[in-house]
Amino acid sequence: MIKIYHNPRCRKSREGLAILEESGRKYEVVKYLETVPSSEELSVIIKKLGISPIQLVRKNEKIWKENYKGKELSDNEIIKAMIENPKLIERPIVINNNKAVIGRPPESILEII
Repeated sequence: MIKIYHNPRCRKSREGLAILEESGRKYEVVKYLETVPSSEELSVIIKKLGISPIQLVRKNEKIWKENYKGKELSDNEIIKAMIENPKLIERPIVINNNKAVIGRPPESILEII
């Protein structure tokens, strides 16, 4: 089943959700600010995306700039920062089996559904 890690307050995330709705496919919505992924879950997502943890971080967020920017952080420390501050996680993330994509632009979701 397709899964979208969604933030209803984010325009790109809402656009990504609309693409899934229009596809007619079954999907699950995870409001990741309310249901924060575990370290293991986030690690699996990052692996499916084929990126490093830092590439999933929203670096313009105030939390990042004030607490982490310019620091030497390990991948595990970056993942921990995203779990402690889920606003730092780029969105939306859409997973379909072993494929995943960050929906920026939202149309990139079409590649995996």
